[in-house]
Parts: sequence; C-alpha cells; structure tokens
Amino acid sequence: MEMFGGNVQESPSDQTEAGRKFFAQDKDHPGSLGIAISEAVEMAVKDDAAKYSLGSVLDSVMIHQSVIGQEADKQMQELGAEPDTVIGCVGGGSNYAGLAFPFVRKRILESKKIKFIAVEPKVCPTLTQGNLKYDHGDSVGMTPLLYMYTLGMDFVPPPIHAGGLRYHGMAPLVSHLAKKGIIEPRAYKQTKIFDAAKVFLKTEGILPAPESAHAVAAAIDEAVEAREKDQERVILFNLSGHGLLDINAYDR
Repeated sequence: MEMFGGNVQESPSDQTEAGRKFFAQDKDHPGSLGIAISEAVEMAVKDDAAKYSLGSVLDSVMIHQSVIGQEADKQMQELGAEPDTVIGCVGGGSNYAGLAFPFVRKRILESKKIKFIAVEPKVCPTLTQGNLKYDHGDSVGMTPLLYMYTLGMDFVPPPIHAGGLRYHGMAPLVSHLAKKGIIEPRAYKQTKIFDAAKVFLKTEGILPAPESAHAVAAAIDEAVEAREKDQERVILFNLSGHGLLDINAYDR
C-alpha cells in the first residue's frame, strides 16, 4: 500500500477522535476490527473526498461475496460432486457466507442434506458465546444498530495471529442461520489451527493463512470422523488466504 503511495496507520491511532480514545488508554493497545471501523467511518464522515467501502458484516456484502459459493458450486458440478459438508472460518461473516449461502439455498429450497460448519477463534467466540441482540458494528457507536450475535461493542479480543477474525459481532444473516440451527458454530484454539496448518502444508504444499487454518482444522476433524465411521463424505471448505505474509506468526 505504501509503494502505491498510501499512508498506513496502525489502529488505534492518534489520527481520529475514536482512535485517540483507545490510544490514550494504552499506546500498545491490541486494537480490534471494531475500533478500526470506528476510525475509518469517522475519517469518511469528516472528509468529503474519502469513501468507506464495507468488506464484511452487512447483508449486502454477504450477497456480493456469494460469487465465491456460486463458482464453487459450478466447479463441483464439473466434478460430478455435491458437498455433504461446507466449512469456513468466521470473523464478521462475509468469507463464510460467500461460500455457504449458495449451498444454504439448496438446503432450504431443494431439501439437500448439507451440513454447515462455521469456525471461530476460542478467544473471540461470537457465535458460540455471544448474545443475539441489537448492537453497533463498531466500537464507538457510529454505525447503525444490527441484530446479530455479539460479544459487545466494547469487547477487545486478545492479539491472536488470526487478525481478520478479531471482531465482536457476526453478520445478521449468518447470525439468523445459526439461530435457526442451519449453521453449526465451532470455536477452536489457536494451537489447534496452527497444527492443522502444518499438516496442510506437508500434505498439500500450501501454507494457509491463520484465519483459513480454522477451516482446515474443521475439515480435518470431519474427514477423520468420516474415516472412523467408514463413511464417504464430500467436504467443501474455503481456503480463503495463503500464509506467506504470516510467516512471522508461524515462527512466533
């Protein structure tokens, strides 16, 4: 970003009122996606030349991201296969919704027997331990209220390596499907997902991003269970990012 002329600031920063609130508490504050959203929205509101593009949580983003699942569906059709299980990591929900929603449609409208698993970090357990209620999508309260599973807008997750999953809320549509029992949420420890990532690297030659390794870990669990039960299953999971920029995380 800086090579393209961008000015990159860590969040929380001292560049915004929202950021200064948290920066004053702790100059080494671990931050969160909620805090970053507050800073970004504030900058967009105060600068007529600035635009804020949403990348997660809101339902419009879920629909936009569904191109992932539509492509995956066509790829599986070319292979003559249909998934029994669809797995992805969840932070705000767009990554998982993008893959899962086209298949959720098949379950609802075509009565396909498909299992949906959404995997989150144990230390940021929005779906597994959060409350379903109206809450702000940011940490200051600048965004509209959303009816979602949330740990509370004031929740600051520990500084785990899966930074993209450190968010207090979950997309309303993903929350709705979890409430209805269509999506099964799971929470995994960081050590478990890194172990799964190492297995994936050694077997597939690909190093997953820490976020994506949550999906890898669940896919391994499902595959092992199928083997132990002598069942044949088609497991679809989203390898949403490579880990080459996360080498330091693996080292630590």
